[in-house]
Amino acid sequence: MVVLAVVALCVVLLVLAFLLPRLSRHPQRGTQRSLGAGSQVAGKAPGRLGRWLSKPFRSSSKAVGRSSSAGRRARGRMPF
Repeated sequence: MVVLAVVALCVVLLVLAFLLPRLSRHPQRGTQRSLGAGSQVAGKAPGRLGRWLSKPFRSSSKAVGRSSSAGRRARGRMPF
């Protein structure tokens, strides 16, 4: 269920970055900030458990950044 939410968020940010590149920065940063906070909290668990718990947050944050930048890049390549 959480995976579907992250995928849906990436798709929304991709479309937003393609249609409105400048206005997509704020939602991207907010999403990455909240995922970063989750990663920090999960990382406080002891030992390997902390790394394992924070990994989904880190990878989701990377995916959000990649999809947003891909939308802005695609917009920049358009001929009009």
